[in-house]
Amino acid sequence: MAGGDTRHSAAPSGRRFRRWTAALVAVVLVLAGLSFVFDLGPRWLGWDYPSPITEPAKVAPPPGLTLPSPAQAAAVAPASQERVADPAAVRRAVARLIRDKDLGPRVAVAVAQLSDGETVYETGPSSVTPASTMKMLTSAAALAALGPDHTFRTTVVAGASPRDVVIVGGGDPLLARSPDSDMYPARADIVTLAKATARSLKRLGRNRVRLGYDTSLFEGPPVSPAWKASYIPDDVVSPISALWVDEGLEPGGGSREADPAQAAAVEFAEVLKKQGIKIRGNPRPAVAAPDAEEYAFVQSAPLSQIVQWTLEVSDNETAEVLFRHVALAEGRPGSFVGGAAAVGDVLSRLGVDASADRIYDGSGLSRKNRLSPQTLLSVVEVSSSEEYPELRTVVSGLPVAGFTGSLAYRFEDGDEEGLGRVRAKTGTLTGVHGLAGVVTDKSGTVMAFVAIADRVKVADTLDARQRIDQVAAALAACACAATP
Repeated sequence: MAGGDTRHSAAPSGRRFRRWTAALVAVVLVLAGLSFVFDLGPRWLGWDYPSPITEPAKVAPPPGLTLPSPAQAAAVAPASQERVADPAAVRRAVARLIRDKDLGPRVAVAVAQLSDGETVYETGPSSVTPASTMKMLTSAAALAALGPDHTFRTTVVAGASPRDVVIVGGGDPLLARSPDSDMYPARADIVTLAKATARSLKRLGRNRVRLGYDTSLFEGPPVSPAWKASYIPDDVVSPISALWVDEGLEPGGGSREADPAQAAAVEFAEVLKKQGIKIRGNPRPAVAAPDAEEYAFVQSAPLSQIVQWTLEVSDNETAEVLFRHVALAEGRPGSFVGGAAAVGDVLSRLGVDASADRIYDGSGLSRKNRLSPQTLLSVVEVSSSEEYPELRTVVSGLPVAGFTGSLAYRFEDGDEEGLGRVRAKTGTLTGVHGLAGVVTDKSGTVMAFVAIADRVKVADTLDARQRIDQVAAALAACACAATP
């Protein structure tokens, strides 16, 4: 009995000992972790050792391990130097190509060294039809007037009565029909907007509304009088609106909506219905009050990314929307007329003289547009300068020959040096073929260039486009640096 009593009385003491031991070990581990994470040793105890978190390079290696002293890495390439182009070398590179009859009787070529903007070669007419190279002017003006980080908001606000809501077009050129995480730049979309709106309405206890849509941000005709009459019926371009989805394309692509804003509002209403919001009647035009309560919004990607998209794929609709935003930023009506005046004003402030040019739209679809090759060269030069870093996307966003955007499948003929060394905006209309951008030649000379033929026979379309590519490739293949 005595032995049994001893065993029973000792057991609680052993359990307590084990518990105290486990607790002590836990405390030690916690303190060690805190010391590691918060660097308590140097703070509280005066220990002088480098933190592996904040100063990993100062932590000594384990005993017995000797690390070699780091050596100075060799340069991967020689330091670049600004090179001066030799006008004679530039002329030899391109003169034969631009005499090709496939280019027609009007071929303008201008080349300037990017280091100081000096023109080293120029030939042909002083004014040409720019086609889509016009987008470079629109893009530069938009970045200068709004800033590369600017975004566009599409909102839903309270209407004139408690039962009304209004979707307000904020001129987001890339507002999408539905979410798509794979798109670049990222798109705001009306499905997300409608779901957020439904949540707000339900919080207010409202599940039945009338829907209006507000496109008053832009003014004037949605179709330029300077465009060919066939552009709209042939689905070349959408009517320009401050509110649309997928740039006015019908679901599935292909055809374009006759009224992109109304079509967007109808689709928005359908999503609201699926979220349990009943819609009274059909969506109708409305103008929201400036101080109307906001229920929901979606926001576009930054302007710099939108400009890159516009230049890479030569997006006509986006260019026309940006054209209007430049007008609004300059205090002018958001219209074709307002955009033309505003782009000229902004370029003038940048030191680009476009006073003798004729601008009718932002995309270059109008055949009435006339630009000097020098204007395009100046836009490239100012966008490349350190003085205006906000414009850099106008150059960095240009398609790369043989690799990206509208040049991805170009430059199959001509000197292979053009591949990857030419960045240029394409300009194409029936009878017009051109490139404008930058090229780095074999000697490292960086040049701005323009090559546009604006009276090409339809039968010579493909050949003319190849010749223009060959002109740019010849500049890339040239050792055009002047001999010291």
